[in-house]
Amino acid sequence: MAVSEEHRYPCQQCGADLRFAPGQTVLNCEHCGFEQTIVADDNAGPWDKPAKTKAFEEHPLAKGLSNDLPISASAEVRATKCPNCGASVEFSGANHATECPFCAGPIVVDTGAERKIKPQAVIPFALDEKSAHKAMVAWLGSLWFAPNRLVEFARTGRAMNGVYVPYWTFDADTQSQYTGAKGVHYYVKDKKKTRWSPASGSVDRGFDDVLAIASTTLPTHLGEGLEPWDLSQLQPYKPDYLAGFQAEGYTVALADGNGTAKQKMARVIEQDVRHDIGGDVQRVDTVATSYSAETFKHILLPIWIAAYKYNSKTYRFLVNGQTGEVQGERPYSVWKITFAALGAAVLATAAYYLMEKFEKGS
Repeated sequence: MAVSEEHRYPCQQCGADLRFAPGQTVLNCEHCGFEQTIVADDNAGPWDKPAKTKAFEEHPLAKGLSNDLPISASAEVRATKCPNCGASVEFSGANHATECPFCAGPIVVDTGAERKIKPQAVIPFALDEKSAHKAMVAWLGSLWFAPNRLVEFARTGRAMNGVYVPYWTFDADTQSQYTGAKGVHYYVKDKKKTRWSPASGSVDRGFDDVLAIASTTLPTHLGEGLEPWDLSQLQPYKPDYLAGFQAEGYTVALADGNGTAKQKMARVIEQDVRHDIGGDVQRVDTVATSYSAETFKHILLPIWIAAYKYNSKTYRFLVNGQTGEVQGERPYSVWKITFAALGAAVLATAAYYLMEKFEKGS
């Protein structure tokens, strides 16, 4: 199986590898300071609108689910699978990793390749590592009962890994038939009661770019906690944006991602149904939804990641590489909690003693 062409970006002045500069449209050399502008296809400029329109053409969902996409929609990629957390980390150029960015476990670059749907768009990193670390430190500093080692971790300025995480986005037009009941409050001698009456009808809703994380490595609640993303900043996929960074291959199948997206759609549709029923309260018994014009695309979103081991367990901290939003897992210091509880008990005992003394003296 052939491996797709590797993209390397040697500096024209010193030969070192160039790296994408977050928040800019250039690749720069950290050794000599040389900068190279990222140019869009056909030399039309990095933010070329026609190129964006072409890149963002949606794939028909039915063709994607039946593996009937054109050959140009997929590519063979080289990836490394972490034996600890299962992350599928892809590498561009000569970049190799010795530590998994998701769990800090050691990994060895795999030389095999597999065919996957190509990403169509990417939000380039807007925050550099220094800004991401500052956001993480501020978040860690706000935590109660954090172990001292965790606080020290924040102060040392340990390197964070910039990773492009895979997502699916889904579009659909929906029509939903529902049955339920409308409740209207009324009062009898100041006692509130509810009068129910049957309700049925239909609601229509169009969905655009419903996100579903395509990674099983990150807990869903952490990934969703980084939202919202400004998807208007999506750019046509170019490997230039990945220079110096890592990218995770998707490990959530398209069908599973679509299932997650439809759960999100269902919650919005239920709110539409309740609004359509009206009244003071509503009961939704059944909702039957039909979908049409279903399309999808595969995109990459920027996340800064730090992994920290405490008592043999790995904790991850995530920073949205576009907005600076922070999410993470955190350990608790048993000693700090114990001392806090003892301190509270001492204060409560002292307060009780003073109260008793005051009452006896009055």
